[in-house]
Amino acid sequence: MHAETNHPNIQPLLPLDALLQKAAEHKGCGTSSEGGKASCGSSGGPDNMTPEVWEKVKNHPCYSEEAHHHYARMHVAVAPACNIQCNYCNRKYDCANESRPGVVSEKLTPEQAAKKVLAVASTIPQMTVLGIAGPGDPLANPDKTFKTFELIAKTAPDIKLCLSTNGLALPDHVDTIQSFNVDHVTITINMVDPEVGQHIYPWIYYQKKRWTGIDAARILTERQMQGLEMLTARGILCKVNSVMIPGINDKHLVEVNRAVKSRGAFLHNIMPLISAPEHGTVFGLNGQRGPTAQELKALQDSCEGEMNMMRHCRQCRADAVGLLGEDRSAEFTTDKIDAMEVVYDATTRREYQQVVEQERQATVAAKKAEQEQLSQLADAEGISMLIAVATKGHGKVNEHFGHATEFQIYEVNAKGAKFVGHRRVDLYCQGGYGEEDSLVTVIRAINDCHAVFVAKIGGCPKDDLKKAGIDPVDKYAHQYIEQSAIAYFMDYVGRVQAGEITHQARGDADIRQGAFIAA
Repeated sequence: MHAETNHPNIQPLLPLDALLQKAAEHKGCGTSSEGGKASCGSSGGPDNMTPEVWEKVKNHPCYSEEAHHHYARMHVAVAPACNIQCNYCNRKYDCANESRPGVVSEKLTPEQAAKKVLAVASTIPQMTVLGIAGPGDPLANPDKTFKTFELIAKTAPDIKLCLSTNGLALPDHVDTIQSFNVDHVTITINMVDPEVGQHIYPWIYYQKKRWTGIDAARILTERQMQGLEMLTARGILCKVNSVMIPGINDKHLVEVNRAVKSRGAFLHNIMPLISAPEHGTVFGLNGQRGPTAQELKALQDSCEGEMNMMRHCRQCRADAVGLLGEDRSAEFTTDKIDAMEVVYDATTRREYQQVVEQERQATVAAKKAEQEQLSQLADAEGISMLIAVATKGHGKVNEHFGHATEFQIYEVNAKGAKFVGHRRVDLYCQGGYGEEDSLVTVIRAINDCHAVFVAKIGGCPKDDLKKAGIDPVDKYAHQYIEQSAIAYFMDYVGRVQAGEITHQARGDADIRQGAFIAA
């Protein structure tokens, strides 16, 4: 289900100033603009985090894989200008059915963005994070970026503030970032060697001058490292995004991983290159390929021993709204928001998030309970599998196969179940009918999986999946994903041990680009 509240929130029109003033009266979720900590939900956290860090990440869907099943985020497109050019970026392209960084349908003023945030937060009460990620670079547009943060900090102090940047201008704005209690900053770092960087960045604009080649890459990496060190010294959580570009920086990203870890980065997100020719990027037009699913996972696995890896990134649009993996931005266009007035009800949001937090804790408890059973398995070493899951969120198997626009991928072995990625797919059921061409692409996207968990599936796709060697499983409908995955694995191992089946490794899979993702 979509976590929408039935609380009446649309009221007669009021001036924006009056709306912002009214919203500012609500403090929400036990937070203050100085502290920036939420008191709702569990105060406990993983053993490897301090309570302060856990408080920052427990309901941030980008910084916590666990949270991304339950909490939503939104981006506002207030930062159009950019100070660098990347060979994988084209900010001119817009398509409602596409998800990739730099893409927006509307550019907003800070005032429009503030009103949109309140509208979204009132409609989607589990929306906990506001991010500014473009469509250019937030710190190449500092006035618009920080004015937006100022308005939100006054009117909705329970919402976490987050920004994403290429890092070129970062050292100049660290003090301001800290002053607005921005606790989460993402820096895109694709290289620490200018020899590599020159093949990714045609130019940068720095100190009123355009730099190219190795000089541009050298300046960029020096500024990125300096900014990262400054942020972590202030206790600001930093996530590093890296785009995996086969033949250019794929092997080099292991070195990037070590460099950012040594400078205090909290999380590393290695993403596949999006390089479809129709996007009009340099890499797209010159035929640069993206990685396969196995190539991406192998690189992520090799870096995971060094630091925490993010596996659940959706490479979001710069105006994305909703849970990761869905895009509800079409519900909140400027014309629709102009026609409504929103009462920002912090009490309703707090109560709703308490229910969401209970659901998150129940998911964790279910996984732990099932994982205890793994200790009873004998001879399970060496058996590992991937399972694709059709889900609407909330950590459950709750989506019809034909309605899925992505599958979440879990790796299961004797150590337990672990989320390792997602695969976008073309929508199989359109207008109530299955599209056979789409089914072929779905199978290619999950070809490395032994099974696919669904809430429901029709006879035809079920037969085709079986022919492809993928087990279609609907017995766990509406149950917790990880608990179900472990139960399936235990049954699978039992059948292997009984000689009923032979365990075999699966092949590689496609990482789809430009797939249907609209909610």
